Amino acid sequence: MAFENQNQPQVQTLAEHPLASLPVDDLDLIVELVLKSGSLKDLAAEYGVSYPTIRSRLDRVIERLAAAKAGKKLDALSELLAQMVERGELSGSAARAIRETARRAGGA
Repeated sequence: MAFENQNQPQVQTLAEHPLASLPVDDLDLIVELVLKSGSLKDLAAEYGVSYPTIRSRLDRVIERLAAAKAGKKLDALSELLAQMVERGELSGSAARAIRETARRAGGA
């Protein structure tokens, strides 16, 4: 039995599917999340990182997937900030503040 969302156009090929636009690392994370029954705690343990780190990484994957589904691409600043948060070089709150400041200034 297939579940269909009547509000969304049907994807004709795998290459057209929003998941196909994600990097392999993101796809691997999605696979592991599904295999862990959606448990971020178990996923964090699998990756050897903290819960906030895996939550941040998943948030980035969700942003990319939402953008792909809408036919858009994330801006370079958002990608850079997300990578810095993931590597522990920047806090999530600082990244959000930078992104918001850039948007207000018209830079992103």
